[in-house]
Amino acid sequence: MLTVAARTLALVLSLAIYACAQPAPRAAIDPVSGLELEQVVVETQNGPVTFTAEIADDEHERNRGLMFRESLADDRGMLFHFQQPEMASFWMRNTIIPLDIIFIAPDGRILNIAERTTPYSEEPVPAVGMTRGVLELRGGRAAELGIRPGDHVRHRIFQ
Repeated sequence: MLTVAARTLALVLSLAIYACAQPAPRAAIDPVSGLELEQVVVETQNGPVTFTAEIADDEHERNRGLMFRESLADDRGMLFHFQQPEMASFWMRNTIIPLDIIFIAPDGRILNIAERTTPYSEEPVPAVGMTRGVLELRGGRAAELGIRPGDHVRHRIFQ
């Protein structure tokens, strides 16, 4: 016959095994792009601003970006994750809506912002330094929220 302590220990071990066997929670997925959604916070002089961003972290996802989209909500964006810092340059080929393109250094500092980029343009839109990520927002949104070069972006990809 098991003692109360032995039964309690068996119950605790059973619950621990059951908890470990459960699948990890699934990340939220954007229904249009199929990309994972994550929170991105921009620390501005007016306070923090939070966006839900689609994460484009491989070459295929980065090449497609926000092409063919007809709209982008005020609280949404796309974060392009470069595995290694690079001198990023973007264009607006097949991009219907104007965007603000925010170039972000490896430490999360905003380097420069290309505001209200021209739809369908193939003119290069370059960063002014090495980037680890680029955040695209609806055109004009950065100015509306007071997002400026030097502000800091918080997300897991920035050190």
